[in-house]
Amino acid sequence: MDNILEQQRAAHEDAERLEQAMVEYSMHDTKTHREKLLKEHVMDRFLNRIADKNQRLLDLYADHEGLRQSEIEALSGTSEFSEFYERLRVIKDHHRKFPNETVEPPEMEFIRMNQEHSEDDYEQLDKQFSGEEGFGRYLDLIGLHNLFVNLKGIKRLDYLQYIDEFDNFVETYPKAVKYTVPYREYLDQLRSYLESFFRRAHPLFDLKTLQQKAQQEIDEKFDKGEMPGWEDVADKESQGIFCEACQKNFPKQTVYDHHLKGKKHIKAQERLQASQNAAQTNGNANGNGKSDKNKTTAYEEALISLYTEALSDFREETKANVERKQALTDKERTLEQEQEEVDLGEQESDEDDEDRIYNPLKLPLGWDGKPIPYWLYKLHGLGVEYPCEICGNYVYMGRKAFDKHFQEWRHAHGMRCLGIPNSRHFHEITKIDDAYTLYEKLKSEGQQEDFRADTMEEYEDDEGNVFNKKTYEDLRRQGII
Repeated sequence: MDNILEQQRAAHEDAERLEQAMVEYSMHDTKTHREKLLKEHVMDRFLNRIADKNQRLLDLYADHEGLRQSEIEALSGTSEFSEFYERLRVIKDHHRKFPNETVEPPEMEFIRMNQEHSEDDYEQLDKQFSGEEGFGRYLDLIGLHNLFVNLKGIKRLDYLQYIDEFDNFVETYPKAVKYTVPYREYLDQLRSYLESFFRRAHPLFDLKTLQQKAQQEIDEKFDKGEMPGWEDVADKESQGIFCEACQKNFPKQTVYDHHLKGKKHIKAQERLQASQNAAQTNGNANGNGKSDKNKTTAYEEALISLYTEALSDFREETKANVERKQALTDKERTLEQEQEEVDLGEQESDEDDEDRIYNPLKLPLGWDGKPIPYWLYKLHGLGVEYPCEICGNYVYMGRKAFDKHFQEWRHAHGMRCLGIPNSRHFHEITKIDDAYTLYEKLKSEGQQEDFRADTMEEYEDDEGNVFNKKTYEDLRRQGII
């Protein structure tokens, strides 16, 4: 029927049927992680269908064209019986023309899905996640980490440190970096990824609440200078002379005047003028563009912080997974990937209990993904911290890792930056001042050896045996290793 009242009645019925089907589907037991994730996606589809029906009802009740009111007046007026019998005649004519027409309730699609999920449903779900995300268990920040390390003026962090610090916008990102275009692009991609991860791994989460909270925080604190990391934004903007085209501050008028003659500034000014003309044409011209950009950047930072707080469990799981994978050899990683493919369709009902391992002492994970025994943790002294200033104050847990790090890339890079050869004389030296002192002493006593690659470079074979370069090359030529 195409009258308004019948459309309203049908929309109410559809919404109630969908709600009932959703309740029945929510009572369906799930055992594996994939089943639970698929259930959340189906529930999200339920809610979207119900929201569409309710929006349709709101539009009908609004009655912008007055059709609903005219129908009510026709049914309640002096000719109400004739109107009633006219509508009845239309209904009978319809069923006379289509006597065997079947009508499928809107919830039947989900009822069939509740009875049995096809393998295609799981395949479509699996395609939404990358290999690092583990079907929605972990965050995949590798691409964002690559963008981060390419930002100019920031402190370089490895991937594990980045997972810990990527949302620390006060200390990790200097204020000068925040005014640059690459930083804003990086921030936009980081926010987009977290929102995408919510939609794929946690579809029932209410993102709008976090967005409103971030907007409220910005409105209350940014203009007052109370936003963390942006307290002195007004002072910074007022210092020196700011070039809006190049997004740079200049301390003196003479430097700024000389800058205006440069080719880069002329091209940047042409681009800025073209964008302003386009904005004026569309009625979107804004006289305070720099302040708006800073406020937008601060809003995205606040939003990312709230997203990360909501994803704290996923973040901890990601860190544990990265640490575990770093402890595996290439052969073990290959075996693990093959085992995951074999067990993908044979997950047991207690998979959820295995995913959330009870580890109150925060013990390191072994090769099997489970915490190592506490006696082994104490035996190797993994609770003892060994900081190394030459490695950028990196902390090594346990004596074994500390002794091993003197021949690893991080310590070798630190010694190279100091201009000191990473020889055996400097083993156990972790302070920069101590390294310089010993280096000067060795030079004064004539004991400092010149670096020779054939005797001082170390190579390791597949079995873990260490040789100098000359011995390693000789054994390799003879086919022994």
